[in-house]
Amino acid sequence: MSRPGAIEVQGVVVEVLRDKLYRVELPNGHKVLGHLAKKDLPVAPLAAGRVVTLEMSPFDFSKGRIVLKQV
Repeated sequence: MSRPGAIEVQGVVVEVLRDKLYRVELPNGHKVLGHLAKKDLPVAPLAAGRVVTLEMSPFDFSKGRIVLKQV
């Protein structure tokens, strides 16, 4: 379930950083910092090239929370 007022956007993981942080490239070319949502922490680390969904605050477009959708 997403937060009220959150903006959801899809992106591609381009770089794996330390402490469950990832650099994600959005379709418009911007790169933002993403972290895994708490409910998805037990999941194995994401690899570069994986398509993810980011929840971003409408107040700060430089970072977001990566939410893995259950398929």
